[in-house]
Amino acid sequence: MLLPAATAALAEIQVRIEHNVPPQASPAWPLQTVPRPATNDAAACAAFTLLAGEPDENSGGLDRLHDGHLPVEPDQPEANFFFAAGSAGGRLLIDLGSATDLTHVNTFSWHPGSRGPQVYTLWASDGATTNFNSRLPAGMDPQTCGWQRLATVDTRPKTGPVGGQYAASVSNPEGPLGRFRYLLLDIARTEADDPFGNTFYSEVDVISADPRFVATPPPTPPKPPPFRLRTADGYCEISVDSSDAPDLKEWAQQTLAPVLAEWYPKVVAMLPSDGYNAPTNFTVVLRPGRGVAATSGTRITANADWVRRELRGEAVGALVHEMVHVVQQYGRAPRGGARPPGWLVEGLTDYIRWFKFEPQSHGADLVWLRQQRSPNLRYDASYRITANFLNWVAEKYDPHIARHLNAAIREGNYSETVWKEFTGKTADELGAEWKADVERALKAEG
Repeated sequence: MLLPAATAALAEIQVRIEHNVPPQASPAWPLQTVPRPATNDAAACAAFTLLAGEPDENSGGLDRLHDGHLPVEPDQPEANFFFAAGSAGGRLLIDLGSATDLTHVNTFSWHPGSRGPQVYTLWASDGATTNFNSRLPAGMDPQTCGWQRLATVDTRPKTGPVGGQYAASVSNPEGPLGRFRYLLLDIARTEADDPFGNTFYSEVDVISADPRFVATPPPTPPKPPPFRLRTADGYCEISVDSSDAPDLKEWAQQTLAPVLAEWYPKVVAMLPSDGYNAPTNFTVVLRPGRGVAATSGTRITANADWVRRELRGEAVGALVHEMVHVVQQYGRAPRGGARPPGWLVEGLTDYIRWFKFEPQSHGADLVWLRQQRSPNLRYDASYRITANFLNWVAEKYDPHIARHLNAAIREGNYSETVWKEFTGKTADELGAEWKADVERALKAEG
């Protein structure tokens, strides 16, 4: 979210603010108008001194503020500087070593809660006035001892989430901010409702017009490695990559991954075929996108935006569905073999999801069908409808029908004769009988 420029203390000085909320907030820090931190700005070799306030015991050192790097996770205390919990902020002095023409002062922060926004007053001085005091303690008015107020920065949004990534840039569109040696950040907390209102400051950039300071953006930080674990039987390694959706990291590792590790061997056992060995590794990637999820070979890609909305709903089940595709591997069928019908591929996958993995959710049974205004009772309607049909066939004719169909599809031998071989009836005959049974059951409940 890009906020409009706000007029600062002096009419010609402006504060530009950017606020990234998930899923835009990511390790790449996708900023539009405020440049990413530089590695050779005027602050890189400056002296940073705390004049007032106490660092939190979990905070990184002051060097974190001018090392040219940004955190790669939304709650990464050691990669930021912040004041002690319950305190009211403090004062930070930046000594550039000599006076220089400054063009921008940029500050960066990231936290999922109220420690994300920035609230501070920026003061500057060349240090040349006779009454100048560079060591002013808390409570002393900087204006009385040689300091000039440049801007007041307050990035707290008026509406919407307060967490996320913040970048604030103080500049003068008409020219330099001025010629200064010293900067003072008089930092306030963002709220006092609880002890956790002190901002996670990630970086302070001071950009100078002096050619000695060529602001060089750092390389894009490497993404954190994926979380890896093995299935319950030790056969398969699962990699879960949430680097593009860091807010989902805890859910992915503590909720999703253990379910996949437990159910992968179960699905493999449900879908065997002669001479077939299921993949020994697969990857789940959570990132912003479209739709729900898709599987290509042994790589599952899930739309992080949809997952967030369904964390307490369908998120886990949908990814179990995709994991079934990993086990199916129908693309390995011999060349020239029969192509599997899409309705059956998805129907088998939803059959395992809704009737084996989470039958208690009633996502494809009569409970679900009763909730549909006019269900499409075609056995080849795919997904949940076909899953219901397959479950009916398994209960009435052959409990291993999914296994037989899977083997035929994987080996490139699927045809209508498979149904006749294991049930004595064609798919159309079974479909008509299933539809009649379902309609009777729905009418009886109605």
